[in-house]
Formats: sequence, structure tokens, C-alpha cells
Amino acid sequence: MTLKIFGHQNPDTDTISSALVASDIERQLGHDATAYRLGEINAETRYALDHFKVTEPELLTSLNSGDQVILVDHNEKQQSAEDIDQAVVTKVYDHHRIANFETEGPLYYRAEPVGCTATILNKVYKENNLTISKEMAGLMLSAIISDTLLFKSPTTTEEDIDAASDLKTIAEVDLEQYGLEMLKAGASTRDKTAEQLISGDAKTFDMGEKSVRIAQINVVDVDEVFNRREELEAAINAEIEAEDYDLFTLIVTDILNSNSKVLALGREFSSVERAFGVALDQNTAILEGVVSRKKQVVPNITKALS
Repeated sequence: MTLKIFGHQNPDTDTISSALVASDIERQLGHDATAYRLGEINAETRYALDHFKVTEPELLTSLNSGDQVILVDHNEKQQSAEDIDQAVVTKVYDHHRIANFETEGPLYYRAEPVGCTATILNKVYKENNLTISKEMAGLMLSAIISDTLLFKSPTTTEEDIDAASDLKTIAEVDLEQYGLEMLKAGASTRDKTAEQLISGDAKTFDMGEKSVRIAQINVVDVDEVFNRREELEAAINAEIEAEDYDLFTLIVTDILNSNSKVLALGREFSSVERAFGVALDQNTAILEGVVSRKKQVVPNITKALS
């Protein structure tokens, strides 16, 4: 049976890269495996795939009863395939919190507090004496750059930096130059609708009894996004009404200056004020030094809602 490998909905560069890399690892270990995606490829990821001439994974439309799957870059049920309950999860590679996850049988579960799932997979190659091709090295490097914002994010660990240092040689790229070009490729928002902006990199979290949606956009011009605030608010309010979210936060991160601006809506909007010690003005506030959804946004809002 072919292993189906995929990351979370609204895939980012780590999710797509890790699915492709994990499938390469499984094939080298002698298993039949195929990488899939649960959504459209974003501009940043497209840049990485095109640069290293790697074909994007096929879109996964459904799972069949008994399908064997490997999850990468996520574990929470609401972030996974809609029919994930149909499948048998055999492995997980992740670097996020563990929540809403259980299986009927035993499995291989590897979660490490590093900046990127690809950093873990780089170690798996080495532990099993497997070959890292230029293409796979390039994808892992791209994922690390993306998730750590070129090592500016507080999620960055020494393991991420060491892995990137090794991988850049195999990938044959200048780390700083390639990294900035890739990040900038995904930073323009002019050609995106409000609906695309709030859903492109968005995840749903259960925080106690509250349902929280957190979207993030990496940009080089924050005003380019907030000049469309009313349009964005209309799109967000439509999502809140449709999905009954208690809180929807849009985090717009300046990748050059390592700050963010938040737009918060919903019944629990004031939790953002408590979480970051700010006062919302027209539903927005500057979050100095905040760039990581995983390490800074999710934990702070979780505490504010508790």
C-alpha cells in the first residue's frame, strides 16, 4: 500500500517541502510513498520549487478507509485532511504543540522543539545514512529559511542554523541571497483578494472552549495590506459568521524589520489586548518583535483566553 504523506491545510514552504522530503526518505528506506498537498501552492513555495526544479505534490482530494498516512508539519485534527479519521496514521514529523491528536494503534511520532520540520528530516537522512540530493537539500533549506524568517524568528535554534549551513553547500546556493529572494517572492500582496490574504496561511486552534483562527502574512510593506483594512474586515467577519470563530486574528509580519501588526475581530477580540499588552485602535495594533505564530502568538492568546 502506498503511503500518503502530507502537511497541513493552506500549505506553506515547510509543509510542502517536508512532504516531498519525507516521501524521498521513505522511498530510500524501501517503502512506496507519495507526497500530497491539501491546498494551493503559495508564491514563496513556488519560487523554491521552480528554483530547484521540483514538481509540486498532487492535490489530495480524499482519503479511503484504511489508507496509511504520514503527517508532516502538523498533528492537530482540524488542520489536517477533512477525512483524516478514515486513515491510519503511521508516522508524524512535527515541531508544533500536540493537541487534539490520538490514534487507535501505536505509531512513530517525532516532535522536536526546533524551528522547522525540515530540520528534523535532515537528521533522519543522516541517522539512516541516506543520500541527500541537491533538490531535497534545496527544499529543506527553503523550509528552514521560511519558518525562521532567515533566522530572525525566536523559533530559530542552533540545530536549524547548523542544518542550513550544511544544506546550502549541497543545494549550491548563497544562503543570504537565495533566502532574501525567496522571502520577497512571497511577500507581495497586490495581486491577492482579501479572501486569499486571510486564508493563504491560516490555521484553526482549539483554545479551551474557544475556536481561534490565526492567519499570517509575511510582507515587506505592512501598509500595502492595511490600506485594505475595511475589505479585510469584511472578509474576516464573513469567515467568523460562517465558521463561528470566537476570535480571528490576522498577523501581518514585516520580514525586514521583524515586527508585526495585528488585526483582531470576533467575540474575544479583547484577548489580543491582554495577550500582548496593547490597545487596539480600529481593531489593529503594532506587536513589537512578534514574528512567530507558533512561539509568540498562539501561546500568548491561549493564556489570555484561559
